Amino acid sequence: MLEIHQLSRRFNGRTVLREVDLRLQPGEYVAIVGESGVGKSTLLNLIAGLDRPDGGRLVLDGSDYGQLDDDALTRLRRDKLGFVFQAFHVLPHLSVRQNVALPLWLQGVDGAAADGPALQLLDAVGLAERADSWPRELSGGEMQRVAIARALVHGPRLVLADEPTGNLDPANGARVLELLAGRIRRAGAIGILVTHSQEAAATADRVLRLDATGLHGCVS
Repeated sequence: MLEIHQLSRRFNGRTVLREVDLRLQPGEYVAIVGESGVGKSTLLNLIAGLDRPDGGRLVLDGSDYGQLDDDALTRLRRDKLGFVFQAFHVLPHLSVRQNVALPLWLQGVDGAAADGPALQLLDAVGLAERADSWPRELSGGEMQRVAIARALVHGPRLVLADEPTGNLDPANGARVLELLAGRIRRAGAIGILVTHSQEAAATADRVLRLDATGLHGCVS
């Protein structure tokens, strides 16, 4: 279970997030929508432990991780989180297959054992034939699909996706949304999707709106 209690964040004296509450059960997949600049990406970064809250608590599977030190947060992200960034963060010095296998390597899975799951995910996102390509040879949409495969390859407990279809055509967008939702539900993981797309939001179990007063309809 993921529990967020009264989460707040300020930048330069301005409150970006104010006392946000959210509770999600394993297997639940929600979409968060809202106007640009309202703090959706900030919220994801806080949940991922990439930023520190100014107030509130973050609890995953009964463990409060909002105040963990940097080393402990790194281990939590390595073992339990998958994050699809808007900017891809695909590593240019690794091949496509190596980029997808990276979370498994960080968990101590050796190269050969990591190849199977990596190739399976690349096939699922329609990029099996590009496994040995370099990121510089890919389009933006292809790099986004690599990032999605990488976020899922290690079976994370919590999947966070920031506009994952923003660089994809409708057919590939629908394909990766189906993959995200299916993997989350079958694994009993928790998924949070931030999107401006009504079509993408419609694939989630619930759609929550973030505004200056917080998340609406979000406490189960």
